[in-house]
Amino acid sequence: MTPFGEMTEEDFDDMMGHDELTLDGYQEKATEFAIYHGSLLYPTLGLAGEAGEVSEKVKKLFRDDEVNFMADNLTDEIEYEKARAIALECGDVLWYLANIANDLGYSLEEIADMNIAKLTDRKYRNTIHGSGDTR
Repeated sequence: MTPFGEMTEEDFDDMMGHDELTLDGYQEKATEFAIYHGSLLYPTLGLAGEAGEVSEKVKKLFRDDEVNFMADNLTDEIEYEKARAIALECGDVLWYLANIANDLGYSLEEIADMNIAKLTDRKYRNTIHGSGDTR
């Protein structure tokens, strides 16, 4: 098999296998790789950096590739390798998020449940649109 960064689409799909992995299962595995000292500061700063890397790759699609970001299905708009590169950066975002959650004593599934409850409440109260944490 080729090195991870040089895999073909088929190699990558074969390796992934898409086993059912829960958010908590991911968090358990991801936090095994946390080698930083202390808590919260390092993964929070890392999250900001990785989110910036995702944004940079999307910015370059806008600048260089004339992607129609209004399309209903962007899979037809973005080349596989560029989409994969963004997905890999999203994985780094997820790793940092998992470690932040762990450092705070929450599971990713608890955070996901809390977020869905918040969004459901906003939808019920017709406050999805707008701004502010407590709308």
